[in-house]
Amino acid sequence: MRSRVGTPLKVITTAANVNDVTQTLALVDGIPPVAGRPGHPHRRPDALLGDKGYDSNAHRDELRHRRILLVISRKGSPNIKGIGKLRYVVEQTFALLHHFKRLAVRWERRTELHNAFVSLACSLICWRRLKKTHS
Repeated sequence: MRSRVGTPLKVITTAANVNDVTQTLALVDGIPPVAGRPGHPHRRPDALLGDKGYDSNAHRDELRHRRILLVISRKGSPNIKGIGKLRYVVEQTFALLHHFKRLAVRWERRTELHNAFVSLACSLICWRRLKKTHS
């Protein structure tokens, strides 16, 4: 899961042949509190952007129950206008993670090692963003 500007907020590792949509609710529920504005920190995103692979009535209902706006095209219908600009941020986030060559292709057999490298990469991405905004 990533923020509006592409900062990774939560990462889940699955097997290579697992459909991503199966982890949607676990990913949304696992987002840590994000502070920034005065008041209570946000625990849930305002909106969820996904491609047609995430179109599932059960997941749509659960996300609506959590008061999350869905930006997901329905299968068999044309894409939502302007979704390409929004998806660009998602693809840029993946590109940032792939700058860490070890993450472009998973070589580690042990999930703990891979998760450690992903966490380190996400931490470095966040640190670089913070450093850039404060300088």
